[in-house]
Amino acid sequence: MKFKVKRLTLISALAAVAATVGLSVPAVKSQGASTIKIDGSSTVFPITEAVAEEFQKAKGGAVRVTVGISGTGGGFKKFCRGETDISDASRPIKAEEMAACKAAGIQYYELPVAYDAITVVVNPQNNWASSMTVADLKKMWEPGAQGKVTKWNQVRQGWPDAALKLFGPGADSGTFDYFTEAVTGKSKSSRGDFTASEDDNVLVQGVSRDKNALGYFGYAYYQANKDKLKAVAINGVLPSKQTVENGTYQPLSRPLFIYVSSKAASRPEVKEFVNYYLSNASKLASEVKYVPLPGQAYTIASGHFKNGKLGTVFGGKEAIGLEIQELLQREASQ
Repeated sequence: MKFKVKRLTLISALAAVAATVGLSVPAVKSQGASTIKIDGSSTVFPITEAVAEEFQKAKGGAVRVTVGISGTGGGFKKFCRGETDISDASRPIKAEEMAACKAAGIQYYELPVAYDAITVVVNPQNNWASSMTVADLKKMWEPGAQGKVTKWNQVRQGWPDAALKLFGPGADSGTFDYFTEAVTGKSKSSRGDFTASEDDNVLVQGVSRDKNALGYFGYAYYQANKDKLKAVAINGVLPSKQTVENGTYQPLSRPLFIYVSSKAASRPEVKEFVNYYLSNASKLASEVKYVPLPGQAYTIASGHFKNGKLGTVFGGKEAIGLEIQELLQREASQ
């Protein structure tokens, strides 16, 4: 049975509730089964949850996979403490996270699994902001806008004299890290007077209920809710599979990753799960409305995993505007 994108709202809501009490949401409950623990990005969650469901069915309940959504940053905190086997990430691991993992003796594989288009959305009743520039976004989101840029007409002349209601990911989110660096020039550099949540469905609901709202999150969440949201073109380009693949949707296209603990990978069930993930990522990423990588990317990632190539090709830094072919070149040269 195919993973349905419409299930994102329910599954994410359940995972968010579970995360608040320190639990994860298993797709299949099985007594006495081996358990693979995954946490991290809410953006990557739909792909990983889809893979987990299919893998658990294939194993007939012999392996249990739990998937949490504490955000990319929150996931790395757990991963570098050795609390999880795999970390979902919507950005590369940062230098301070690399240091934390090293101090704890945690080595890892960095495996790209798909591409995302961070999507800026407004309410369908918004008939003025169909396209924005990065400069418009910066004017809205930079720290200096806090308490000052509070109406649409302060962003661009001709837009209405109406309250600007902003919704965005929380500080533990990799989407927040990437967006702020791409838009304001510095990771986590953002105004603070907006509605923040690690659960993208809270953001979806906020924008869908307010004519004057604007928010941003992963492309799959827009696709799952496009009947009640409107995507904004950035620099004249709308997010889509085609514009991500041809490199024109910039600077908000980005790779998505899983990080696998080398210690965990020594366990047969984890090794089998990761191989299953890479073999099925293209199909399942497409089903949940992300952009699959070219087949070569999964072949390279599988080779790195098989041959024990540990570490990151990003050196602890974000890679704003990285196109798919550039990612392939980096991975191939590892």
